[in-house]
Formats: sequence, C-alpha cells, structure tokens
Amino acid sequence: MPNPVRPVLKWVGGKRQLLPALSPLLPAGITAYYEPFLGGGAMLFHLQPQTAYANDINADLMRVYAVIRDDVDALIEALQSYRNDADFFYAVREWDRDKRSYARMSDVQKAARVLYLNKTCYNGLYRVNNAGEFNAPFGNYKRPNIVNASGLRAVSAYFRRADTRFSAVDYAEALADAGPGAFVYLDPPYDPVSDTSNFTGYARGGFSRAEQIRLRECCDDLTRRGVRFMLSNSATAFIREQYRAYHITTVRARRAVNSVASRRGDVEEVVVRNYE
Repeated sequence: MPNPVRPVLKWVGGKRQLLPALSPLLPAGITAYYEPFLGGGAMLFHLQPQTAYANDINADLMRVYAVIRDDVDALIEALQSYRNDADFFYAVREWDRDKRSYARMSDVQKAARVLYLNKTCYNGLYRVNNAGEFNAPFGNYKRPNIVNASGLRAVSAYFRRADTRFSAVDYAEALADAGPGAFVYLDPPYDPVSDTSNFTGYARGGFSRAEQIRLRECCDDLTRRGVRFMLSNSATAFIREQYRAYHITTVRARRAVNSVASRRGDVEEVVVRNYE
C-alpha cells in the first residue's frame, strides 16, 4: 500500500485537523486547483488534484516543495547529516545571517535547512524577523522525525504524477489566470481575535486589515470571473461583515500555537464560499 500523502511541515494555521469539517463544503468537479496561501498544504494533499497551482509568499517554503518534487533523494541524503542538538541547531539557524554565503548554497541545502529547523524548533513555529531571518528557538525534542523519508517520497510521487506548478508571488498575481471551472482555496493569515493573537511572522510584512479588504475584493473579482472559492478565516465581526454577501459556515478549530499552553484550545472559524 503506498504511503499516504500528508504535510511534511508543521505550519501555523495548518488545516489537517479541520479537514473533516471542510471536506463536505468542497465543490464537486474540481479541475484546476489554486491555493495561493499554501503553508503546510493539508488541503492540497487531501484533494491531490491533477492540476495544481500552489503559491505562498514565503519563497523558502516554496523552494522546499520544488526540491521535494525535483530532487527528493538528494534532499533525504542531506537531512540524514542533521543532528538534534542545540549547538548544531543554532549554527544552522545562523546560515541566513551571512547573505553572501547563503546565496551560494544549493536549493537542496536551503530546503533541508527549512525542514530541519521546522522539525526541531520550538513548537514547529516558522518565524522570521524583520530582516527575513529565521529566529524561532530550539525545541528540545527527544526524537524529532528530521528525515521522514517515506513522507517526503510520497509527496514527491504526487507532485510528479500531477501537473504541479509552484510560485512565490502575491496571492492576487497567483490567481490572475484562474478562469471558469477553477477552484480556489484561500487560507490567509487570519484576522486577529485579540491584540495579542496576531501572528504574521512566517514572512516579512504582515497581513493588516487593509490586506483583508484587498483579499475580499480579490474574492469579488473571482466571483465575477466565474471562479469558485472557499476561504477560511477567524470568526470576527470584521470578517463576517466583509463576506456578508457570501455563504458563511462556522466551524470549530483547535488553536495549537501559543506560548502559554492553557491558552490553546477550540476557537470559532468561518468558512466562506461563493457557491452552494
């Protein structure tokens, strides 16, 4: 039996645990699939469409997926040399501080670094500072699955048997060519439910309410073009107001990333659709 295709990275806001609630809301007859905020890719790997346009503004993340597709054996070999050791972790984390040296590294080396840091940093939190440098601390895990060869090969096999196209551009640009019959799943950085819950550290910049409005305008444009979309976001009054013209379903999700364990738990999210 082939290995299941599952996310190979832990990502803030990953949708794997929400798939049972989201799956009944998906449309029938998905042909071309677009996901402009890919992250960990749980929905992509769940659907495994034959034509997929996968995008994320995080170029380091998209490099990982391209290397998994194109050179998975070299990636696995590189990962086998990585150690679950604090000194080694911080040395690897520092690689991107020397811009000239980092630029000379191969795509395989850079992809292996991202996977290693993701598996061994605190809470699997991909976080960068204002200079775009990874800055999450060491996680002190006893036996992290650094290599995960079977999982990487399963994802690589799917990428190679399908028509998968990767990009690292603004979401609106990634959706520019979507036409009637296409389906778009949008999982943007969420509107914060409180002043302390706003996490946008996976890429430089952030995602303000002005960006949330621009995204809703992009959804309006998709609707005018005959493109079906489904969007996940937090269940704030602001988001509900933005998407009041669409179908809104409320689901409950477990919040897994918080520095205080007692503040992790179930929260409400909305799923917005422009189709029945």
